[in-house]
Amino acid sequence: MSATPLALSSDFLIHADADAASILRIGEHPITLRWLGAEPYQPCFDAMRAFTDARTPETPDEIWLVEHPQVFTLGLAGNPAHLLLADSGIPLVKVDRGGQITYHGPGQIVAYLLLDLRRRKLMVRELVRRIEEAVIETLATYNLATDRKAGAPGIYVAEPSGRQAGPGANVRLHELHRGAKIAALGLKIRNGCSYHGVSLNVKMDLRPFLAINPCGYAGLETVDMATLGVAADWRDVALTLAERLAHQINGTPGTAAQPQDGASRLAASTGSTE
Repeated sequence: MSATPLALSSDFLIHADADAASILRIGEHPITLRWLGAEPYQPCFDAMRAFTDARTPETPDEIWLVEHPQVFTLGLAGNPAHLLLADSGIPLVKVDRGGQITYHGPGQIVAYLLLDLRRRKLMVRELVRRIEEAVIETLATYNLATDRKAGAPGIYVAEPSGRQAGPGANVRLHELHRGAKIAALGLKIRNGCSYHGVSLNVKMDLRPFLAINPCGYAGLETVDMATLGVAADWRDVALTLAERLAHQINGTPGTAAQPQDGASRLAASTGSTE
């Protein structure tokens, strides 16, 4: 799988190594950021497991950004009954993460987090909180109000604050889809290291979610950023998410997210994406 260097904000010190990965130097432990592009699910799954098995205490942590073709994935203790339509034509892959069933497809960002939690002195619950906070911050840059739900990992549409509603959040669409899920996460911890990660819906065909009980919850609505009135470039959002994940994982505040449209966010924060 190839990796493409990413242009990020000036908060990062980036060096391109031999295989064109980007080294994000934030805090004590740098993170290697790899852009995998469009990749089938199974090779990524196999590569994550192989990476985790082969890593040593000196192996740098990595974030992989990828967009998968259509696939359902069922967690280690997942109930196959949550797949409601067996003949959908979409493959089902049983995986070793936590959680139930979810869907990946075009128009969704998947960020795989290959982290040494022992080296970072991070407990799993705190890692989940930081991942969720990174997604909330990412969506806030697009005037989207989101929040957590107790006992249900992931990110859900919330009521916009006065500050968010002022600059252009679509309050009506937030109200219409309040409580809908826009991002899901699932992790596997092996020998103190994590793999799998978080998915964020940008602009996708949401109909496959109707063929499952998303994350095991019957009737749970799933939305994307486009549903909430945001026309955002997949790569722009992926870059923003990578930035926020890196800051959160390293426990550094970074620059506070400022609501603005995707075009100005890209120009102000990332420069060229080519």
